[in-house]
Amino acid sequence: MLDVLTGFLEELRAAGVPVSLAEATDAARAVQVVPAADRAAFHQALAATLVKSPSHLPAFETAFAVYFAPRGAGVLGEDEGSEPEAASPNRGAASMGAPGDGGGPGAAQRPEDLAAALVRALLAGDQAAVAELARQAVARLSGMEPGRPVGGTYYLYRTLRQLDLASIEAQLLEALAGQAGQPTDGLRRRLLEDEVAERIEALRRAVQDEIRRLLVADRGAQALHRSVRQPLLEQVDFMHASAEELRALHRAIAPLSRRLAVRLARRRRQGREGRLDVRATLRASLSSGGVPVALHWRPPRPAKPELMVVADVSGSVASFARFTLLLLHALASQFSRVRSFVFIDGIDEVTDLLDRTEDPAEAARRVTTEADVVWLDGHSDYGHALTVFQERWGAEVSARTSLLILGDARSNYHTPEAEVLADLAARARHVYWLNPEPRAYWGTGDSVVGAYAPYCDQVVEVRNLAQLERFVADLA
Repeated sequence: MLDVLTGFLEELRAAGVPVSLAEATDAARAVQVVPAADRAAFHQALAATLVKSPSHLPAFETAFAVYFAPRGAGVLGEDEGSEPEAASPNRGAASMGAPGDGGGPGAAQRPEDLAAALVRALLAGDQAAVAELARQAVARLSGMEPGRPVGGTYYLYRTLRQLDLASIEAQLLEALAGQAGQPTDGLRRRLLEDEVAERIEALRRAVQDEIRRLLVADRGAQALHRSVRQPLLEQVDFMHASAEELRALHRAIAPLSRRLAVRLARRRRQGREGRLDVRATLRASLSSGGVPVALHWRPPRPAKPELMVVADVSGSVASFARFTLLLLHALASQFSRVRSFVFIDGIDEVTDLLDRTEDPAEAARRVTTEADVVWLDGHSDYGHALTVFQERWGAEVSARTSLLILGDARSNYHTPEAEVLADLAARARHVYWLNPEPRAYWGTGDSVVGAYAPYCDQVVEVRNLAQLERFVADLA
């Protein structure tokens, strides 16, 4: 068990989940107290000692499903409670089973029989029967072959397709409706559909667990986990985020935007006691013969800071620009006014466009199709874009304004016009530059980030959510 736990902890670290020595020790003590046979308690014990953030839970669940896959007869060749060991290729091949292997007397022979048996087991809520039927379904329908470099998703798809999951769901819904004995309209039907969806998801998990169990026996836990490992949301590179990951980032950015607003407002108030309150000072001076011994100040009025965001949406940072638009949506609710500008070699304000579009994906599409961001050849020209920004909107940058620039500062060898940013920095309260490129690439090729850096409060590498969180935290 210790070897398996050690491999499990190493995989968690490889996936990005921070596991300290103290936490590893706590996990080792927990598995000595909680029996592995009680899978639910065993899972909760490890989760309680190792998981510190909800964003780390998916990585933990995947690793746990691989390293502590449910064991059954003929798979690992071990008794329950014995110390797990790496499965050999021969043992894996034996565990895969042939399509005709029934897995026990009286086993169903056809996909239709398996589906019917699954409907009965799901209807009865018999989890043990569901697990056994899932094992038979995988053995007969998945087409798994030892040593074949195919992912578990493929085998899951083949098994569920031959079981005809949609038909199982429809039969289960009809059976539950019949048991209710009442009209299933409106709310009752919605509740039944939710119940059916939950039971179907339990079946899917049972099939997936069985497939993983066999793959672990065939390939070993470490090799399998490398193939199914998913990066933590906080480590997803903005430049390569999928649509699903962007939606998850959108949800995570909202609390970050609130923290950013608080930090910027706090910085604006630092060192300011407010305006002198002449009336209160004179009134207090009556007790000292008119000598203003104690000065009285008006407290500063709490106000949301103003923010101007200038974002590069050229082809080199197109994926980062999608994240930028998500960030703009989240920031809009936290600042007294967010003005948004996008540029390539020309620059255009898109504040109203974003305000009128609630869906970030639709906003991104409209920005790319409606914003006037091409001036000459459609290649990034930071110098020209900043010059036009200063000419058209520079007078509106004030001591209450925080200027946030997002881009890689690759200007295709055009003149950077750094003095323009210097003038804007003199007007603004703060200037921050978020660069999605690795810091090692800064200043190479056509990168002019070094020309702009002296006029920024901070120039930071922001390629993922973890780096964005650090940027916000450092503003304190």
